[in-house]
Amino acid sequence: MLLDMAATDPAPVILILGDEELLADRAVGEAIAAARATDPGTEVYDLIGGKVEPGELTRLSSPSLFGDRSVVAIRSAQDLSKEVVTEIVSYAAHPADDTVLVLVHPGGVKGKALVDGVKKAGAHVVAVTKLTKPAERLAFVKAELKRAGRSIGADAAAALLDAVGNDLRELAAACSQLAFDTPGKAIDEAAVARYHRGRAEVSGFTVADSAVEGRLGDALEQLRWALATGTAPVLLVSALAGGLRSLAKVGGAPRNLRGGQLASHLGMPPWKIDRVQRQLNGWGPDGIARALQAAATADEQVKGGGADPAYALEHMIQTVVASRTGR
Repeated sequence: MLLDMAATDPAPVILILGDEELLADRAVGEAIAAARATDPGTEVYDLIGGKVEPGELTRLSSPSLFGDRSVVAIRSAQDLSKEVVTEIVSYAAHPADDTVLVLVHPGGVKGKALVDGVKKAGAHVVAVTKLTKPAERLAFVKAELKRAGRSIGADAAAALLDAVGNDLRELAAACSQLAFDTPGKAIDEAAVARYHRGRAEVSGFTVADSAVEGRLGDALEQLRWALATGTAPVLLVSALAGGLRSLAKVGGAPRNLRGGQLASHLGMPPWKIDRVQRQLNGWGPDGIARALQAAATADEQVKGGGADPAYALEHMIQTVVASRTGR
């Protein structure tokens, strides 16, 4: 949660603390929206820390003749001068009635006196640190689509993370696109693949998933589509090799490990372990070894050791699928 203030008056001094820019921008926007919900005529002053002059906050927060409300947002607050920091800390102890002061600070040592000072003065703190754990990013994807009145399953959310990566702005944009363009309430893996298959890494993972799951026809069709849209053969080999290595890691893990212990031992997020465990059905150690050898051979061929990369990739996929089924 950021600022749950849609229907309430925002705190007079808000410290947005952390290094995730998207969440920081949203928190500023929510503070402004909350102020304007109370007074639609609220004036907004959006300032950059390094350019704020001494006395500027006093001027902007002084009562106007018309009793107008204001929001003073200071971004990059770590760059404020010592004189301005002293002024803001003093102000935070006795804020103006008609002004909301929003300070955006990325954390860290620089500007720590400001952070400590306004915290001590009673500022409302909003944490916007980067989402470093896969589970946090999965929760972000689900929350984004819930905000849009949609839902997404765990597998589809994981596929979206695989497709788009970890940048929250890109994830938010992808969620917005899916919510706008996909019919129905629930968004599934097919919808994610349909909208994001054009990216190289998505094409590779889609082909790899089909191959390790034994779906030869799908894997070959997706491979040809990926090559036709410009996906580099080396990326396709890399994605399949990565999928096979995951099978080997999970398949060879100690049987007595579960949940968080297994995730810690393998260095893999729980949602990915769950997916790989489902994909392991039909695989044995010998089959995985043959498939990995096929991927290694294809890797050499697409890097110049063979005359036809497309043929090398198709042969690799056929070998992988055959290794899984034991034929």
